[in-house]
Amino acid sequence: MDNEHQARLKHFTALKSKYQATKYEDSSPSSLLYLILRKADLGIEITDVEFDWLREHQLSETIEILQQKQQLRIEEHKKLSAEFAQLKAKYKVNHYWISDISSLLYVILCKLESASGLNNSDVSWLRDRGLPQLAEMADKLRQDIELFAALKVKYRADKHQNTSPSSHLYQILKRLEKEQQLSDSGVNWLKKNSLLETLEIYQQIAAAREAEFSQLKEKYGANKHPDSSTSSPLYSILRNVDADRQLDKSQLEWLEKNGLSETLALVREIEQKRHFAELKAKYKSTQYEDASPSSHLYKVLQLIDSGNLLGEQDINFLKKRKLDETIAIAQEQYASSLKSKVNAGEQLSESEIEWLKNNGREDIITLAQQKRFAALKRKYDASDYKDNSPTSLLYEILLKLEKRERIEPKEVVWLRENRLLYPDHKIFIAYHTIEATFGEQEYKRTGNKWNLVNASSHWRKADKPQRALEVTEKLDIDKIKEDKLKSAIMTTRGGAFRDLAQLKDAENCARKAIEYQPNSHHPYTLMGAIYYDRRQYSEGDRWFNEAIKRGAKTEDIDAEIKKVVRDTKDKNQRQEVAEYLLKKDPVRYDWVRAYLKKPKN
Repeated sequence: MDNEHQARLKHFTALKSKYQATKYEDSSPSSLLYLILRKADLGIEITDVEFDWLREHQLSETIEILQQKQQLRIEEHKKLSAEFAQLKAKYKVNHYWISDISSLLYVILCKLESASGLNNSDVSWLRDRGLPQLAEMADKLRQDIELFAALKVKYRADKHQNTSPSSHLYQILKRLEKEQQLSDSGVNWLKKNSLLETLEIYQQIAAAREAEFSQLKEKYGANKHPDSSTSSPLYSILRNVDADRQLDKSQLEWLEKNGLSETLALVREIEQKRHFAELKAKYKSTQYEDASPSSHLYKVLQLIDSGNLLGEQDINFLKKRKLDETIAIAQEQYASSLKSKVNAGEQLSESEIEWLKNNGREDIITLAQQKRFAALKRKYDASDYKDNSPTSLLYEILLKLEKRERIEPKEVVWLRENRLLYPDHKIFIAYHTIEATFGEQEYKRTGNKWNLVNASSHWRKADKPQRALEVTEKLDIDKIKEDKLKSAIMTTRGGAFRDLAQLKDAENCARKAIEYQPNSHHPYTLMGAIYYDRRQYSEGDRWFNEAIKRGAKTEDIDAEIKKVVRDTKDKNQRQEVAEYLLKKDPVRYDWVRAYLKKPKN
């Protein structure tokens, strides 16, 4: 106990001397002064109460020392905090909530800055706190430090004191490890830093590389290239070749540019052999012993790999060599390529379909038909038709329309029955376009002008009234003897003019048609429609009645009136004609209610 008391007395005396408080007479360790000086010596902040006590005991010199020390501590703390903030900003962790300079983060950032002393626990600490990028950087630095230390031992440079991976020595040692040539500046740096053993090792490596380069040039026919330096691109190229590594495009171009044709030929042969071996493994034909790229099997396997269909001669070649597994793979691969083609929306050729049939892959044919049918239904606005089976008659019809082939009369009836053939619909337009084209072709073949009448009529239904006029405009009516034909020509031309809203020309044609054949109901029906277009409905009815007297059916007249109402773009005119028809016969024209304006609430 006495020893401890003596030690405390001695400590108190030393502190009083250090902080210039010797004039304070009380030397008891229980004195408040001892507590204040101990706190100050430990860097603990002195309170205002304690400073007041010092003033009370007139220890002004002590107060000044303590205040200076405390101010220095505050300033140093600010500096450390600022440095910590700068490091956090530099390493992009300024979002991290820790700002206390006692944090381990500060220590780790200082280690990163000085490139030394990092360990696995530092890396783990960073990862655990959600700083993966910084952890990765720290881990990389740690690995570099460890590698640097190992390389210094390996290449007898461990006497060099710098341990930072940023050292020039680290870059030199890494080049040695990769057996790369040093620059003159690198060699001079080793000499300047007295790393002669390291330099000797490098010179041994360089001599071995030069010998290797000479052997490789001999082996691969590149002796005529004058450069013997291992820094030459040729050295790395030949090493890649010797290690059976494939050359890239730039390396092949370098060989060609430098006139190393013999080397280039050897390289290509090696690469072909490698490729041949890869293809044999891929297509189960490794039992075939010939490894020469000139082998016919190589050509066959290349065909398979490119997705091409093998010809009968190639299949027989494989069969004779009992490469049945190769054939099976080739066929499955080709079938898969056809399936991919179908899924991509492409059409199969006739030869491809035939191959699928012969090889029992009707599933792909069916898939192709289903895809084709769906695409055609979309194209011709028939997607609402529920039957999706390629056995549907609609599929056969759409295929014909797509090929611009005529469809049979029974198929036309089927389309009408299934409400798939009506004006302005795409199937309707396609059908009449094909029929119009056929009519023109028949006219060219036979000279029969009735074919042009039919063609003109179909062009009108295909919504091509201008084309309908063109097919008949070169006909010389005066040279035609048959009045029925002349009337039909003028009627169809009048209809085309009416479609183009050229009502005066339409009327002229209709009246000429009546002159040629007064008893035909067709021109009278046309006249009725013309007057309906002119909103002269009573006059139109008079012409329609004349048409009925000459054999026109009531339903045909009603169809023409429906067309007038449907095609009228003027809403007021449509309302007007609808009201007129309902007033005339509300039962017969009940359908027109759908075109009436809905009353406002």
